[in-house]
This record gives sequence, structure tokens and C-alpha cells, in this order.
Amino acid sequence: MNPAGEVVVGLVILIGLLGIVLPVLPGLLLVVGAVLVWALDEQTAIGWVVFAASVGLAGAATVIKYLVPGKRLKAAGVPASTMLVATIGAIVGFFAIPVAGAPIGFLLGIYFVQWSRRGRGEAWPATMRTAGAIAMSIGIELGFGLLIAGLWLVAAIFA
Repeated sequence: MNPAGEVVVGLVILIGLLGIVLPVLPGLLLVVGAVLVWALDEQTAIGWVVFAASVGLAGAATVIKYLVPGKRLKAAGVPASTMLVATIGAIVGFFAIPVAGAPIGFLLGIYFVQWSRRGRGEAWPATMRTAGAIAMSIGIELGFGLLIAGLWLVAAIFA
């Protein structure tokens, strides 16, 4: 791939990493997609190995980001129905307050469900535990995204 093409792939990977932190874009999917474009252009064994490893790492990230925080939420007594209401709150918030509305709507959804289930005194701590689990999920996905980006970068420089 020519240097300009590799810069574009790198920028798409960067945008994907930002999409993980600011969940407006399908971040990890963009990262893996950019590696696929690079591998298709490279047409080398290294390119395909890097792509296969990227797909494997993305798959592992997807499983781990739901299992680990999910166990934590279950232990904290936060049911799946709370997450459903929080997701609806995030969607409404996204359209009500562009960009910043999604996390605000998500947290408000959790708070109001927990308030109705546990009362006002328990709602805020439950909301914070849930927000911590969501941050952990984002951190897991970001860590794997950075691992994929680093793998691609090493291959792009040395292959």
C-alpha cells in the first residue's frame, strides 16, 4: 500500500478508537474494517495474519466486554431490564441533546429504574455501580482496539 493509503487506514483506525470511547460510531468494527482494507491491498501472508488476529481479538473483546461487567452488574443486583431502559434513555438522550445526550440519557434511565425499584437512597449508588461497569466495558473494548491498532502499526512499518 502506498504511504497515503496507509495514512488513511491509520486515520480510520483512529476514528474507530474514538468511536469506542464516544459510542457514536461502531468503533471496533471500523478498526477491523480498516485492517481488512489494508490486508486486501497488501495481499501478503503477514497482512492476512494481522487481519485474522484482528478478527480474533475483536471477537474476544466483544465476549469479554459483556461477560465481565455483566457479572459485576448481576452481583450488584442490577437486572437486564434496567439496562434495556437505560439503552432507551441513551437513544432518546442522543436525539434530545446531540452527542452528550446519550450518556446523560443512559444514566438517567438507570437512575429512574433504580429509584422505582429501590427508593431514592439506593438509586444513586446503583447508578454509579452501573456506570462503573459500563466504563469497564468501554475500557476492555478500547484496550483490545489499541492492541489491534498496535498490531497493524507494527506490521505496516516492518512488513
